[in-house]
This record gives sequence, structure tokens and C-alpha cells, in this order.
Amino acid sequence: MDLLQLREKEIFETLGKIRNFKFAVIGGYAINAYTLPRFSADCDIVLENDIEAKRIGKELEKFGYKRKGAGKTEQYHGKFVKYEKEIQKNFRVSIDIMVSNVFDRHTKANFSAKWVFENSVTRLVKGKTIPDKLGLRVISIDALIAMKFISCRTADIRDVFMLMPQAKDINLNWIKREISNRYDFEDRFKMIKDKITSVQFKNNLQGVYGYVDKTAFEKHKKAILTFSE
Repeated sequence: MDLLQLREKEIFETLGKIRNFKFAVIGGYAINAYTLPRFSADCDIVLENDIEAKRIGKELEKFGYKRKGAGKTEQYHGKFVKYEKEIQKNFRVSIDIMVSNVFDRHTKANFSAKWVFENSVTRLVKGKTIPDKLGLRVISIDALIAMKFISCRTADIRDVFMLMPQAKDINLNWIKREISNRYDFEDRFKMIKDKITSVQFKNNLQGVYGYVDKTAFEKHKKAILTFSE
């Protein structure tokens, strides 16, 4: 088993052990509940309060995780705690916990934990490098698109591209409203449009998700380009 498989196996085993706690999965593992799975180096979860954070923290410590302190991630800050476990020498896996809210570092957009839980469903989360599947509370596809549309990093744009065709037409106005309530929708849309119509985008996408045929690629692109209409 290679290192990426070891890391993903550890994350799935850990999620299975804490699945009875009250949390919602966001980030890369949430993506894997809705479209072709992609690899994620860590697992992002959201909790409603400090009490639940302490409970889960104690449980993680039983399995060899160590608290690395509060702070911020590359993408988010606010109340944040990271737990890491060394699974081989100098090779670690992490569970990133956001407490009470998810606050985007670059746009200052805020998503409360209450909002995340209200917009979450039970889904099968799939592995990318391993065949495991696990039923967990996961942020809904509509809320996930809204969050990633606002964040608009390269990785988020790839994720929006893969998710967009699966959003139901009846929910598109809701997604657009949730984005607009927190940031300039047209600004984000222009960034995404410029990226997905660039020459290199398809190759970059396939480097993460694997082969995407031309018909599927055009379907996904159309779903985004017509979103602003």
C-alpha cells in the first residue's frame, strides 16, 4: 500500500470511529460524496460548539492523534483546531476541525455551523485510492457549491466544475442568493469563467480527477457558464 493509500485508509478508519459524534464533513471528502472522488491530504469537519470539539478531541487522542493547536488553515480561519497523527516516520494525517463557523480567509465570507448543519445530508463518502465507503453527515451539494464558489481557489474551481451539473435547477437561485449574500457574485463568476475556458484547464482537471471525456467536459462547462443567466 503506498503512502497516499495509507493516509486515506487512516482517515476513513478515523471517521468510522467518530461517526456517532455530531459533525458535518466539508472539503475534499464532501466532494467525494457527490462526484468522481479526488484525493485530499486531510479531512475537514465542522462542529457546532467547543463542547463537541473537546469530546471529539479526546476521542481522536485515543487513536494516536495529537492536538496541534488552534489557528487557521490555508483556506479558512476562525475557531479552528488541527489534530495530527504520524502514520509513518515524517508522514502524517490530519483532521481539521472548524468550530461554530467556517470563515473564508480571503473573502471574509462566513458560514455558520448552524447553516452547515441545516444544509447537510447523510451521504456515502467514497475513497479515491481505496475502495472504502462510509455513510456520514455531509454538507449538501448546493451549500458546498456556494462555499467553493466564493473561495474560488484553483482547487475550488475544479470542484465547482465537477459538482455543478448535479445541482438541481430548482436550487440554483438558492445557491446564487447564498453566494451574493456574502460576496460579489459577478466577481467570483468571472474568475471561474476565465479559469474553465482557459486552454490548460482540462489537463489540470484530469490531473486531479482522472480522465473526463469531451462530452462530459462540455456538459460541466455549460452548467457553469449558464449559471449567471
